[in-house]
Amino acid sequence: MEEAVVGLGAVTVLGVLEQVYFSLQVIYARRKYSVSPPSTNGPPEFERIFRAQVNCSEYFPIFIIVLWTAGVFFSQAVSSCCGLLYLYGRLCYFRGYSESAHGRLVPLYFSAKVLWVLIGFSSVGVLLTFCRVYLNLDLLQELGFF
Repeated sequence: MEEAVVGLGAVTVLGVLEQVYFSLQVIYARRKYSVSPPSTNGPPEFERIFRAQVNCSEYFPIFIIVLWTAGVFFSQAVSSCCGLLYLYGRLCYFRGYSESAHGRLVPLYFSAKVLWVLIGFSSVGVLLTFCRVYLNLDLLQELGFF
C-alpha cells in the first residue's frame, strides 16, 4: 500500500514543511517589526508577510484534499507533479507578496490554475470510479479510450 501513495505522501510532507516555513517567517517578521500577538496590524512589510501566510494556510486544506483525491482516483504520478507545481507557486506567491502586494498576482494565478487542474482530475477520477464500481460501467472503455 505504501508504494501506491508514496508520491502523495512526499508532496504532503513538503507542503507541511512549506506551511511551517511560512509560519516561521511571520514569527521573524513579528520580532523584526515589533508586532506582538495577537495584533495583526503593523507596518505594511509585516502585514504583507502575515497576509501571505494566512492566505496560504486558508488554501492548504483544499490543496491536500484534492491532491489525495486526484492521486487515489486519477493518477498518483500526475497528481504528485501537480502538487509540486502548486507548492512552487505558493512559495513564489509568498515571496512575491512579502515584497509587494502586486508581486503576489502572477504566482497566485498560477497556483490557482494548478489547483483547478487537481480539482478536475479529482472529479474525473471519482466519476470514473463511481461508474465502474456502482454502475458496472467503464466509461473509458465505452468512450473508446481503452
